[in-house]
Amino acid sequence: MAAPYPTCYLDGALLPLAEARVSPLDRGFLFADGVYEVIPVHRGRLFRLRQHLERLDRSLAAIRLPNPHGVNEWAGIAARVAEAAGGAEMLVYLQVTRGAEFGRNHLFPRGATPTVFAFASPYPSPDARVLESGLAAATLEDIRWDRCDIKSVALLANVLLRQEAADRGADEALLVRDGLLLEGSSSSMFLCIGGTLVTPPNDHHILPGTSRDAVLELAEGWLPSQVCPLEAREIESCDELWIASAGRGVLPVTRVDGTAVGTGRPGPLWRQIYDRLQHHLDDIAATPAL
Repeated sequence: MAAPYPTCYLDGALLPLAEARVSPLDRGFLFADGVYEVIPVHRGRLFRLRQHLERLDRSLAAIRLPNPHGVNEWAGIAARVAEAAGGAEMLVYLQVTRGAEFGRNHLFPRGATPTVFAFASPYPSPDARVLESGLAAATLEDIRWDRCDIKSVALLANVLLRQEAADRGADEALLVRDGLLLEGSSSSMFLCIGGTLVTPPNDHHILPGTSRDAVLELAEGWLPSQVCPLEAREIESCDELWIASAGRGVLPVTRVDGTAVGTGRPGPLWRQIYDRLQHHLDDIAATPAL
C-alpha cells in the first residue's frame, strides 16, 4: 500500500502528518468511540461527497455525538486535504472521535471537544491481474457487533476476518450470518443470477454502501436489479459475483473458498459495469462535488 500524502488536517489546521499528535486519553484511542468516512477522489473530484457526508452524519447520530461541522464545512475540509495532496486519484479519510477528558470514564464526558482528523492517500488502482483474472474470496461467519450500519472506528472484527481470509489465500472475506450473505469485510456484495443483479438489503448488520448505491444507479435501465436477502449457498449457482467499495471501485470475485464462480473468469456484466463506472467518472469530472 502506498504511503499517505505528507499533509493532514487536525482540529482546524493543516500540518505535517508526521507531526500530528492526539492525546492518549482521546476516547477514540481508549474506547474506539468515534466514526469515520473514506471519500474517493477521481479525476480530481470528490466522488459522491454528499452521500458520504450524509452517512457520516447518520453514524455520528447513532453514537450520540453531535456533528461538529455542517456539510459545507466538511466539504471544505475534504477539499483542503485533497488540494494539499495534489493528486487526481486518491482517498480522503475523515475521522471524528468524542475527544479527550482527563481520565478514563465509560460515560460520555461533558464538555469534551470532538477530535477531527483527516488525511489523504493515493488511490490503490487494481492491477492488471485483478482486472484479467478477478479476486479470490473466502466465506466466513460474521463475528462483528450488532450495529454494522454505523461506520465505527471499532474495526477489530473486520481486521481479524480480513486477515483470516488472507491467511487462506483470499483477497476478501464474504461475511455470513444465519446462513445469509451480508457484505465483505470492507465492501458491499453483488450476485448476478440469471441476468439480474442482486444485493442484500440494508439493515443493522450491513453498512449502507455509497459505492453499492452508485453501482445500482449505474445499472438502472440496463441491468435488472433486486435488493433482497441472499443465502450463502446461492454463490454456488450465481453467474458472477462483484464487490464494491470506495477504495476498490467495483471488482469481480472469480473464486470463493477455492471454487470457481461462474466460468472462473471476470464476467461480461462486470466488464460492462466497470466500463460504465469509468465513463461516469469521466462525465462528472468537471461538475461540482456537491
